[in-house]
Amino acid sequence: MNIPTYLDFFNLALDSIADKTFAKLTLAKTIGKPELQNIYVRITKIENEFKLSVIFKIYKDGLQEIEKTVELNDLANELIPYMNNPFMSAILFTTEKDVVLKLNKKRVATITEMNPTFKNADPNLF
Repeated sequence: MNIPTYLDFFNLALDSIADKTFAKLTLAKTIGKPELQNIYVRITKIENEFKLSVIFKIYKDGLQEIEKTVELNDLANELIPYMNNPFMSAILFTTEKDVVLKLNKKRVATITEMNPTFKNADPNLF
């Protein structure tokens, strides 16, 4: 039911990468205290090609970070499975605006925009 909204959100992230306004993307707001507390996405460049560095922050016997590199086109497939289990929100930070994907109590996804938090895009875009 929320998949079209999720796809719209992650396409906005890909657009911001293409426009060189992407700063970072974060999945947060969990229900309860799962081991996986956050997922952060940043840009990385490997052999002159942009990729995504997906960092999973896990709290089990202290903080652990697991980093995975994925293709740009795999962003939605990589992160949609974590929406609603355990994450209730995702925030796309760009230099033009912050875009918030939020699930309400009925688990309906909405997208809202706010003023930008970051003035500078991810330095790996340049």
